[in-house]
Amino acid sequence: MKRETRRYFRELAYFSSLGISVALSIVIGLAIGVFLDRKYDTNPWLTLIGLGLGIAAGYRNIGLAIKKSRKL
Repeated sequence: MKRETRRYFRELAYFSSLGISVALSIVIGLAIGVFLDRKYDTNPWLTLIGLGLGIAAGYRNIGLAIKKSRKL
């Protein structure tokens, strides 16, 4: 395979996994918030905070992907 083709496939694999990474960060933040809400009985505040942190982590993953693509 040509070097350019290998690079293209490597980038394609990385960016296709980005969606899964963003979705997982949101789900994990939400799950932690729900768990803490049930433990401390603070509905819905910790769920909302966990969701917000999960979304922020998702945006961070997108930002890191953009930064990495500019390096390549």
